[in-house]
Amino acid sequence: MSNTPNLDHVKSYFDKRIQEHGASPRGSDWNSETSQNVRFDQLLKVIEVPSFSILDYGCGYGALAEYLVTKGLDAEYFGYDLLESAIETARGAHQGKPRRAFFTDRAELPVCDYTVASGIFNFRGEQSFEDWTEYVLGVLNEFNQLSRRGFASNFLTKYSDAEKMRADLYYADPLFLFDHCKRNYSKNVSLLHDYRLYDFTLIIRKD
Repeated sequence: MSNTPNLDHVKSYFDKRIQEHGASPRGSDWNSETSQNVRFDQLLKVIEVPSFSILDYGCGYGALAEYLVTKGLDAEYFGYDLLESAIETARGAHQGKPRRAFFTDRAELPVCDYTVASGIFNFRGEQSFEDWTEYVLGVLNEFNQLSRRGFASNFLTKYSDAEKMRADLYYADPLFLFDHCKRNYSKNVSLLHDYRLYDFTLIIRKD
């Protein structure tokens, strides 16, 4: 992928969390299982068929794989994360469970019906807003290539309370990204910004 920034700082940030908290929401830098699952619910709104394959891009310890089972969804699950310690944790947590595979090499990723990504763009560290935005657009292009039916991703929102915003996090412009997806990927794009968290979800369904 072009325009990929140095992601060592991102890997270091999340490696510390997975080492400290293991296979748990805090291991993926979420405050709670509840907030993690609320985000999963938004992302899964992209799905429109009863049986499907799904790529969890930035899967962490693979929490979505288990969540799909609890929701009674018939899914072939593939998890990808650039962090090797996260994939090792995921493989250990899901060992022996069917229809689940985990990868650290992007070149090995299969094209799936759907791609979803939760929280992968939130931490930008020392990268500038402009450089990180360029990176985000490149990854969205990759999602489009990896997805037959559609893809979905969430982002922290620029409409967050100013006094609570951190300098090392990426607060995206929902209208800019909606317009980008509408112009480049599909006529069927949804912007979800009403679920009481300081983020939003974009749903792109292929025409």
